[in-house]
Amino acid sequence: MSMPRFINRKQAIEIQQRFGSPAYIYDERTLKENAAAVLAFPNAFGLTPRYAMKAAPNVAILQTLDRAGLHIDASSGHEIERALRAGVAPEKISLSTQQFPADFAKYYEQGVSINACSIRQLDLFGQAFPGRDIGIRFNPGLGSGGTGKTNVGGPSSSFGIWHEKMDEVKSLVAKHDLNVFRIHTHIGSGSDPDVWQRASSLSLNMVREFPTVTRLNLGGGYKVGRMPDEKTTDLQVVAAPVKQAFENLARETGREIHLEVEPGTWLLANAGALLASVQDMTDTGAEGYAFLKLDAGMTEILRPSMYAAQHPFHLIPLADEPAAEQRDYILVGHCCESGDLLTPSPDDAEELAPRPLPVANIGDLVVIDGAGAYCSAMPAKNYNSFPEAPEVMIMESGELRLIRSRQSLDQILQNELPLD
Repeated sequence: MSMPRFINRKQAIEIQQRFGSPAYIYDERTLKENAAAVLAFPNAFGLTPRYAMKAAPNVAILQTLDRAGLHIDASSGHEIERALRAGVAPEKISLSTQQFPADFAKYYEQGVSINACSIRQLDLFGQAFPGRDIGIRFNPGLGSGGTGKTNVGGPSSSFGIWHEKMDEVKSLVAKHDLNVFRIHTHIGSGSDPDVWQRASSLSLNMVREFPTVTRLNLGGGYKVGRMPDEKTTDLQVVAAPVKQAFENLARETGREIHLEVEPGTWLLANAGALLASVQDMTDTGAEGYAFLKLDAGMTEILRPSMYAAQHPFHLIPLADEPAAEQRDYILVGHCCESGDLLTPSPDDAEELAPRPLPVANIGDLVVIDGAGAYCSAMPAKNYNSFPEAPEVMIMESGELRLIRSRQSLDQILQNELPLD
């Protein structure tokens, strides 16, 4: 019987008994180890690693990574506010966003740095802060990702300013007398390392266009192997040629460019899991499928339905001795929704892909590994009026610490206004 990455049977049962299921679980030790690996990212002239907090914005996670030495990449004004409330210093926060906050000036004046991600954002910033420092996010014309939905570069992506609009950007920079201190690019999540390195080269060419630039932010998107047959990007290997490219630029131009990176998935994916319970079982006959119905689904982990994402599943029987026999199961969620499928085919979110597991009984626990990133942060919240699941941190000491309580029905309803 396969076991989860960092949760043993005793811990899983204790978490279910104390906090119920479903519940998200994070491992403090793994978080710190991943943070240390990111801080050791090879660089030529200095490094600022930023945690892409959209991956999992819980205050305890933000505090853990902040104390480990990481800065923050925020994707909205709301994320800035969450980071500030977690105690992150404003000067450690950078904003790159699709929706420019109406109150962006307040955050900038506090010390938050901003990347203009569109022509309009650049103009709005220039009107508010002529002569001040600004970063610019470009779409370098190249993208990569685990799926089309995680590809944020190239002509099919709206993220960043299209690289062919360079003259328009320079015109606005001159109009507002802006100091462009940072270039930012990001090509996608789960991106191919070779494509990432090519995008880095394109990004360095953009640095050449702005003599005031001292920093290049290459985003994140480093591939994480959730499944046993998937490889995780070796940061030391993928960064080595990029470091060399920075050194080549310095020899050619005399400019020593500071590197920024923004991992999210790489830091969190395998530092988190989702604990669920088998709450029902059914089958569709000899020619059909056997289904395990869990008490978790797209309300906790949307990635399989959205991306056909693959996650490891580990059955933890309540009986002391697990069944020796295995059976192929389709795992589904608790929502009244045909798309609430947890075991899709890798190539099609609508196609069923059975998983071999020990013969299960109602009440058995299931640990879904690789659920630290883009799970608690990105669920189909409150669909079918299911509450948000609690979050638990396994501390280095072994203590199980509750870092988010289960949502109550009153909390779900608190913003609703009845007609009478």
